[in-house]
Amino acid sequence: MKRLIKKALLKSIRHYQYTGGSVTHFAISCNFIPSCSHYTYQAIEEFGIYQGVRLGIKRIRRCNDRDCVTIIDDPVPLFLPMKKK
Repeated sequence: MKRLIKKALLKSIRHYQYTGGSVTHFAISCNFIPSCSHYTYQAIEEFGIYQGVRLGIKRIRRCNDRDCVTIIDDPVPLFLPMKKK
């Protein structure tokens, strides 16, 4: 079941990318490299559905500056940070 959900999520992200991404759907370009959709795709592949979507949402929440003139290099982390107790 998890594999089906993961496959559906990744397929929907690819569809979003192929139909124009943020430029077409929201009339903005991404402030980051890789773009938020690529970042989320990579995070889901690397860390699974829950953690990947969580990382993707956190990234999208930071992508809010329409007037940003510099592109920020922000790759998917190699490992997840430990939770604080």
